[in-house]
Amino acid sequence: MKQIPQYDLVIIGGGMVGASLAAALRSTNLKIAIVEKFSFQDNHQPSFDARCIALAFGSFRILRSMGITDELQDYLTAINTIHISDQGHFGVTRLNADEQQVPALGYVVENRDFGRVLMKHINNSKHIHLICPAELASIENKNDILNIHLNHADSPTLQCKLVIAADGASSLTRQLLAISHETHDYQQDAIISTVETSEPHHGMAFERFTSHGPVALLPIRQQRCSLVYTVKRENTASTLELGDEQFLNRLQSDMGYRLGKFTRLGRRHCYPLKLIRAKRLVCQRGALIGNAAHSLHPIAGQGFNLGIRDAAYLAEIIIDASNQGLDIGDLSVLKKYEQHQQLDHQSTIKFTDRLVNIFSNNFSPLSYSRSKALGLTNLIPGTKTRLAQQAMGVKGHLPRLARGLRL
Repeated sequence: MKQIPQYDLVIIGGGMVGASLAAALRSTNLKIAIVEKFSFQDNHQPSFDARCIALAFGSFRILRSMGITDELQDYLTAINTIHISDQGHFGVTRLNADEQQVPALGYVVENRDFGRVLMKHINNSKHIHLICPAELASIENKNDILNIHLNHADSPTLQCKLVIAADGASSLTRQLLAISHETHDYQQDAIISTVETSEPHHGMAFERFTSHGPVALLPIRQQRCSLVYTVKRENTASTLELGDEQFLNRLQSDMGYRLGKFTRLGRRHCYPLKLIRAKRLVCQRGALIGNAAHSLHPIAGQGFNLGIRDAAYLAEIIIDASNQGLDIGDLSVLKKYEQHQQLDHQSTIKFTDRLVNIFSNNFSPLSYSRSKALGLTNLIPGTKTRLAQQAMGVKGHLPRLARGLRL
């Protein structure tokens, strides 16, 4: 009879947050399995595609503490300034790296490049085993051990002390762990693409609030910007049906000419926008990270950054427990992760959700008030600093990796 493979922990989902957790744990002696639905060499691997993410400064510091930023440097575009405006109104806020005394407010990187660097470090670890393509089928809890059953010919069953749900907003792992969640549909969709501009961006990111929803432009290499274009759901189909030139003309009307003309549009992808939040983050022998724990509106670019803080703090808790000879899957250990990250989740979700509600409302008095607030924020140093700290992911009690400390 074939022996069942034994692991300390199994991560279900090898996307950016799940892979980041594995990378943070790679120097330990913990035996780790990553179960991923798609092959990492597959061009259709959804987590490591041509889309981009904005790494907040705090997230960059986590990755630097993990020892992987040297190889990321060539793929990063620094965000030096964030320009926040409300279409048709005068109020503007500008966040600047020099004012915050940091080298950059954040960095933009293509998912594919980030994934390649992460996987290089993971593959160099003899303690991490990739099982892909494979899908989770069921979880059997034996009190002191879990049986993880997979749809995979070579490894149909794994045993572990701890399973990590990192399999996205529709997490099957979360469901099998009997952790419920709440959902709020914003009735908006995000159209994601890349645009080329006639003028250089000089490291400036733009967030503009329009009548159809927020529009974000993030600077990337070769005079290009990553675009997040939000539309009300009833207008999604007609917006996607626009030809490239028509779409660029609409974008030009929304954003103006601060970057000159938008000259070229990449392939468009569309995603529904919902707030999904798990009611618990842990159970006996299980923990949730990333989109399995929370899926946010992209209005403030906080989703992945909150997820990597999940990974950083959970790695800290796991390593500390292991060094003390404790059971890493015991609920008393995992509760420390939940208690810490619930505060981070509450603060970040409240910040993001409030922005959506304020800037998706075209009621005239409210439009005037928010425009005035943007202008005042730009003039009041303390208010601007708090906004910048939230955007940079350096507010509150941070995990050790985010404070520049190695685990």
